Amino acid sequence: MATKKQAAKKKEKSFEETLWDAANKLRGSVESSEYKHIVLSLIFLKFISDTFEKQRQKLIDSGLEKHVDMVPAYTKDNVFYLPENSRWSFVQQNAKQEDIALKIDTALSTIEKTNKALQGALPDNYFSRLGLDVSKLSALIDVINNIDTLANPHEDVVGRVYEYFLSKFAIAEGKGKGEFYTPKSIVNLIAELIEPYKGKIYDPCCGSGGMFVQSMKFIENHKGNKKDVSVYGQEYTGATYKLAKMNLAIRGISANLGAAAKDTFGNDQHETLKADFIMANPPFNQKDWRASDELVDDHRWEGYETPPTSNANYGWILHMVSKLSENGVAGFVLSNGALSDEGVEQKIRKKLIQDDLVEAIILLPRKLFYTTDIGVTLWILNKNKKSHTVADDSHTRNYRDRSGEVLFIDMRKCGVPFEKKYVDLTENELARTIETYHNWQQVDYLTSYSDIPEYCYSANLEEIERNDFSLVLNKYVEFKFSSDSYDFDGHLVALQAQVDEILEQEKAQKAEMFKNFKESGYELQA
Repeated sequence: MATKKQAAKKKEKSFEETLWDAANKLRGSVESSEYKHIVLSLIFLKFISDTFEKQRQKLIDSGLEKHVDMVPAYTKDNVFYLPENSRWSFVQQNAKQEDIALKIDTALSTIEKTNKALQGALPDNYFSRLGLDVSKLSALIDVINNIDTLANPHEDVVGRVYEYFLSKFAIAEGKGKGEFYTPKSIVNLIAELIEPYKGKIYDPCCGSGGMFVQSMKFIENHKGNKKDVSVYGQEYTGATYKLAKMNLAIRGISANLGAAAKDTFGNDQHETLKADFIMANPPFNQKDWRASDELVDDHRWEGYETPPTSNANYGWILHMVSKLSENGVAGFVLSNGALSDEGVEQKIRKKLIQDDLVEAIILLPRKLFYTTDIGVTLWILNKNKKSHTVADDSHTRNYRDRSGEVLFIDMRKCGVPFEKKYVDLTENELARTIETYHNWQQVDYLTSYSDIPEYCYSANLEEIERNDFSLVLNKYVEFKFSSDSYDFDGHLVALQAQVDEILEQEKAQKAEMFKNFKESGYELQA
């Protein structure tokens, strides 16, 4: 027989699906790239309204009724003040009116003007501009009205709904869309590996802010203090920048995301920042990220070759290296091609390894990301791989000297299916990787580290040098062939991934060649 807790969980899941179904009714007349902002804005409005009403009632109950319309009475407790015509109750009461879209736009605009922390965060004139069907919008408002965002102060109800919607939108939009969302299991893995307990956290391509949300959850789960960290980020897409600000505001996370949505390479809004922790999911194999004559002598590449215009992977790597503090650690994902790219990329990779910055290479399973099914690698860079001790309020960590070594971990066989065509990492799979990494990295963590065939290997600089500074895992991790245990399907999938990446690189090189000839006054036939 199901427990009350299990029953409640099932009921909540059913509610999330009901909410998603209600939101989907907007599709057809509105593109998904637009309607996600409609839905998430309404959820956000309901949440901050509930919080406002709770604070307002608290003032009344405390005999401070004369302060109920004073902004400082709310902001002192990190509550947004809402004028009467911007509260959820006003929106809900007028949900059936023909001008409800205008009323919602006015409410959001008023909220943004009243609260400095939300400036640039809320959609601008979305509802009126889209010409939404009033009955469908009204039905969605009715469903959202049933969310009791404050029912359980110990549970992040709205945050969970928000996260659920972000993932569903990413899946619904498919390949080439949804770049703002990184699967939760990947974000959680990065946080558990680099352990952002204290200091500055930075994401140069922060999307909807998932890295920051998971960082705060990591701190809470490990009994740390969220006041010990400060958050910095930047996002290129205007709509996604707004999503990030709303997503963080819902959770009470204060962050510096720059004055506006800007290109990180062309307009770095945190130019002097030195971060203790960097977490990122840069766009994979980004083309034409800079003009051939731009950023050639940029300070971020100092000491390295200038990354090529045909692929931004190493541009992102060097950008993050330039942002690391003296003992900084970075965790980020890139396509597998970055492990073995030749030419300029190989020269950069060689120097990164010789500078002893690369700490771990973790190959992830395919089909983790909703926007692509190419092979993906999690990189860990560390500016302090020597033996040292880190002490904080929760515990003391003693690090062994891993200078000149790189840990390789193979997670390609991990993951369980969901949504028919995707996979997700299980808690046990995540725990094993996290434990392996910390056993290798730290003294007296849980047990001593040892290489495991077909799973992990600690390679030294001489071995990597013999392999021409390639970081392809199969060159280091031992694989034992036997006809009984050989995973033909798995290896065929891995081979296909390599072929796909070679074809993709060939396509990029061909496009670059045609472009160069065209700039020289010659036209080549494709």
